[in-house]
Amino acid sequence: MNHPARKGSISLLAGAMLLASATAFANVEPAKPATTAKELQQAKTYTVSSAPTAPLELAKPKLPDVSGYTAEAIAAKIVRSKPGKISLRRMMQEDALKDFIGGDNKMAEWVVRQHGIPQAIFVDDGYMNLKDLAKKVPKQYFSETSPGVYLAKLPIVVGRHGILEIDKQTQELRLSQEAGAFLVNDGQLFVRDTKITGWREKDNGPATFNSPKEFRPFLLSWGGTETYIANSKIASFGYANSKSYGVSISQYTPNMAKVLKRPEPTGWIVGSEFSDMWYGFYCYETRDFVVKGNTYKDNIVYGIDPHDRSHGLIIADNTVYGTKKKHGIIISREVNDSFIFNNRSYDNHLSGLVIDRNSVNNLIAHNEIYQNHTDGITLYESADNLLWGNRVLSNKRHGIRIRNSVNIRLYENVAMANGLTGVYGHIKDLSNTDRDIKLDPFDAQVSLIVVGGELAANGSGPLSIDSPLSVELYRVSMLAPTKSSGISFTGILGERQDEILDLLVRQQKAVLIDPVERQTEMRD
Repeated sequence: MNHPARKGSISLLAGAMLLASATAFANVEPAKPATTAKELQQAKTYTVSSAPTAPLELAKPKLPDVSGYTAEAIAAKIVRSKPGKISLRRMMQEDALKDFIGGDNKMAEWVVRQHGIPQAIFVDDGYMNLKDLAKKVPKQYFSETSPGVYLAKLPIVVGRHGILEIDKQTQELRLSQEAGAFLVNDGQLFVRDTKITGWREKDNGPATFNSPKEFRPFLLSWGGTETYIANSKIASFGYANSKSYGVSISQYTPNMAKVLKRPEPTGWIVGSEFSDMWYGFYCYETRDFVVKGNTYKDNIVYGIDPHDRSHGLIIADNTVYGTKKKHGIIISREVNDSFIFNNRSYDNHLSGLVIDRNSVNNLIAHNEIYQNHTDGITLYESADNLLWGNRVLSNKRHGIRIRNSVNIRLYENVAMANGLTGVYGHIKDLSNTDRDIKLDPFDAQVSLIVVGGELAANGSGPLSIDSPLSVELYRVSMLAPTKSSGISFTGILGERQDEILDLLVRQQKAVLIDPVERQTEMRD
């Protein structure tokens, strides 16, 4: 996408910015008088001073090398030397299926769909592809309906020592919605150069989304597994039922994990397309998973959604758009030490990219986040994250929004033409919400470092910070304000605007906005 916006070059400050600053100062809006006790207190308790610049200098972060995550590298991992075994077994008492069969209500769903005691197709003890599978399974359960097109009417389970490959010999694998078919991987699964579709037999077409509770086929890989998907299309998967969201990679549930002692699952998804999914990608307690170069389009709730205690993830070079209910990309609940870079996320119903619920030590770099229907990048209750060189453009609300998060470092980001503020930091008391505070604790505190980049032409101004622990600003370009009156800040920054702009623009120094109480604590 070609954007009219400039790169966030700090050389702008040396020439044009100094020129613009005179106009900005001449026309700047006077700081609004404090009208409440809280505002008076805030105005009194903050100081503005120049800060040393050396601690703010940060080398460009090193991104992981993703050149080795390819379809060819996936193909090289497949071991075909030992033929697998196929069996039809009852779904009850199988570890890989307990999450779906436990309890009378869950059991009843499969009894109705299968018209009898629920069973599944198992691939164990070696390698199998769909062509061989079709030769060994009765046609009423698995059949080749036309050359290279297969219809599954039972769940397919890859056993702990099984290897299933769905490759280019398969034009399409259709999983019957009516019959309750789905895929569970408890071993190794390879999907290459093919297509897998949730299939509505009565329409002879995809099981397109109707409602959250309506069963649709899905793919789930459990703890201890490896899942590799390359150059494939997956569509019309998933619904609002645990582990049945679409493509899910998940450690076993806590009770089973204690017994089975399987390691965290892992794998790669590269060069593939996911559409009409409840969630395009979901993971739980997953390690080192790579999601690279994929397209997630027109999915229902989320495009990409790594969740609880996943870590070491790489989410790179993906395009995510048209998510209908929520966000394009979100990591939530202790998703740590991960890399999100070179993605494009646009035209999603809420935010383009969200870092949520105590997800820390992540690098979010060089993403293009634009034309989303609320914020561009949102950080909720997630400290110690670095945002570097992102372009956040023309989102309907804030460019970058930070809530209840400290030590957020924003370096060389461009936030332009967003509906409200370029960068908005605020606190919020979540005690009286439906949030489980024990599960998702929070501190109502925010602190930011903003270095370099450009905040321009945003509807409500470049920056607004509500009750921060501290704010540091350095080398930030703020040209082309939308208001004729010039650059204007709101929140704490608005109250001390003249001092801030004098240091930042006229003197080209780093600015520290610091509460008096904090200074006293530091001296003590």
